Amino acid sequence: MPADQSTLPLPAAFANDLVDAVALLRGLPATPETVNDAHRSVRDWAAERPWLRAQLVVDETPGTARVGYDLLLEHPEGGSVALSAQVDDGIPWLVDHSSHWAAANILSVDGVGLSIGVALSAIRSLGVRDPRVHEQLVDHRILMNEMEDDPRPVTDDEMRRAADDFRRRLGLTTREQTLDWLAQNGISEKGFWGHAKMQARVARIRERFSGDPARRYLAEHPQRFTVRRAAWVTGPRPEPLRALLDGPVSEFASRVTAALLSPGDGAGLRLEAAAAVTPRLPEPLHDVPAGTAAGPVAYDGGHLAGVVYEVVPPDPEAPEVLDAARDAAFQAWLDERRRTSEIRWFWL
Repeated sequence: MPADQSTLPLPAAFANDLVDAVALLRGLPATPETVNDAHRSVRDWAAERPWLRAQLVVDETPGTARVGYDLLLEHPEGGSVALSAQVDDGIPWLVDHSSHWAAANILSVDGVGLSIGVALSAIRSLGVRDPRVHEQLVDHRILMNEMEDDPRPVTDDEMRRAADDFRRRLGLTTREQTLDWLAQNGISEKGFWGHAKMQARVARIRERFSGDPARRYLAEHPQRFTVRRAAWVTGPRPEPLRALLDGPVSEFASRVTAALLSPGDGAGLRLEAAAAVTPRLPEPLHDVPAGTAAGPVAYDGGHLAGVVYEVVPPDPEAPEVLDAARDAAFQAWLDERRRTSEIRWFWL
């Protein structure tokens, strides 16, 4: 336990706290796998010194096994003090980063950098690809906060499942396709497995909503989890898709197949069909009544047209229904956390 601060003059009391804080920082485990242990040590230390309102700042340098720490302390006369400790090479991570030419850049083209702030502004103003990217950044921070309370290391099986799920979602069926995708996106193999580790931890949080939470969410929103039998076609332009909707719904797939067999009409078209829980289908088909066509509408960088043949109520014990309800309950929790969190942006 620290000395009774009330018996010491203010400068001496804070000086003692600083000595203890430096000793704490120098003793923290400094590998990415032990960051949760570091957070717990700081929380325990701070609980004995509530007047300091101590906060740990962590830097996990991508592609390395290095971790840097700062400790933020509230000064008794107002303001904050930031402490850094680096026991390896003597260079705090903040100084190390600030001296690097790419510290504030997310990429460069022909040697000219693009800063993270400008990139985020461009994404917001253009509104392309993924208009929710800013929300997703907030979600990522929320999930990282949750992970700090789970000290269990990620297992090899969890890593493999997360990696397989990632490749499946992107349609990467071979190692060569995966390596090509990583090269195109500037990601190393080590970075890929780091991403898989993060997704494995996210999967743990999502699993909290399995079982009874999923069943409760399904009971509250059964209309969201109907099972739909549908077919849809995607293409770069809306005009060819509009022509495919001209005729009976029951013959939609036949018309698309005929177009695909025609060298001119089928250029760039892709036909898909499924009987699946509504959230697993393309969003434009979620509210389409049975026996009805929809589209063409903008979708995933191109356009989509489709038909829904049949809509049936969900089976409350079907695994695919419960999985969809789990994911929806998890997303509802995340949306609420985002809505009620204090969020500050520092890039404008």
